[in-house]
Amino acid sequence: MFSTSKPRQLCGALLALAATALALPCAAQWKWRDAQGHIQYSDRPPPNEVRDRDILTRPAAAPAAQRPAQGASAAAGAPSGVASAPTSDPAIEARKRQIQAAQDQGKRDEDARVARQKVENCARAKEYARTVESGQRITRTNEKGEREFLDDAQRAREAARAREIIASDCR
Repeated sequence: MFSTSKPRQLCGALLALAATALALPCAAQWKWRDAQGHIQYSDRPPPNEVRDRDILTRPAAAPAAQRPAQGASAAAGAPSGVASAPTSDPAIEARKRQIQAAQDQGKRDEDARVARQKVENCARAKEYARTVESGQRITRTNEKGEREFLDDAQRAREAARAREIIASDCR
């Protein structure tokens, strides 16, 4: 029997996705105080007569140099002497820090996993080296499923391989 809840859930998910996509352009907004003291919002930079200190928010992708120049000193490249408003949103910066912290934690976790693996490899290699050098008979199963005993040359190669693993993983 066909359930009506699945199409409703799908429709709700698509509606939420569309609403999110429509809200994204709102993040790239300019916010400034005009000459009368009113707060203005726009997706375009404020007019030239608005001073830098009256610009309250700039889009993260729009540095101060993107705004049209003010007067001769700005056109000549001289500093205006007025501190500009912060160019990034604190929420965005906090999210970037969270992402960086998560990446750092992931790297630390991976390094710890590799270190544990090396300790395990070292212990196995030492045990295998003791077994190979003990002189007892060692067998292997070949590709046909048959047991084969290691001869002296094979035993020497296995001992050398175990020593290489010990040298690389036991530091």
